[in-house]
Amino acid sequence: MQWLKRIFGKDERFFELLEAGAEEVKASVAFFSQYINAQAAGGSAGRLDELVQTRRKEKRIRQEMTEALSRTFVTPLDREDIEALSFALYRVPKQIEKIVERMSICPGPLPHPGFRRQAELLLQASEAVVFMVKQLRGGAQIVAIREANDRLQFAEGEADKVMLGLLKELYQGDHAPKEMIILQELYEMIEQAVDRCRNVGNVVLQIALKNS
Repeated sequence: MQWLKRIFGKDERFFELLEAGAEEVKASVAFFSQYINAQAAGGSAGRLDELVQTRRKEKRIRQEMTEALSRTFVTPLDREDIEALSFALYRVPKQIEKIVERMSICPGPLPHPGFRRQAELLLQASEAVVFMVKQLRGGAQIVAIREANDRLQFAEGEADKVMLGLLKELYQGDHAPKEMIILQELYEMIEQAVDRCRNVGNVVLQIALKNS
């Protein structure tokens, strides 16, 4: 019977892989938050190879997804929706890795309070992502998904406001040109990570609407 499940998509492997991808999104964001908090406290900022391991897990999950799609004739969700969601999830840890790598080579101290607020909103967004993806297994719970998406959109809107405030302080403050370039780039990179979480939410909502 196992070969029938592989052909007709009766098992839940696709949901398991999507949920695992969402968990890796949250894990990478949690690492980033810990990294920022550790720097602010003057302690060890954590080892970058921990974040690299998260990225490797996400790559393996995406590879398994590709292989599962190639072996399965009928999938529990539309094939293009699974691919779109898998790719959207993959992009978040990739962005987090870039941010931490860039921060690790920055000279001098960074304005930790601003980064910490951005990290808090990013964590809220990642938690919404995990919740929304897990709702798909039960048959696209549209009401719960809409509510979680509202939380995700709110976090993204607040992140926009925070970045605008940080940029205002940056433009009006007394900063050296190099420092301004570095900080502006980092602020925007973190905002892009929140945007990528929002993109995941948009994909999940579209899938839920299609299957409701």
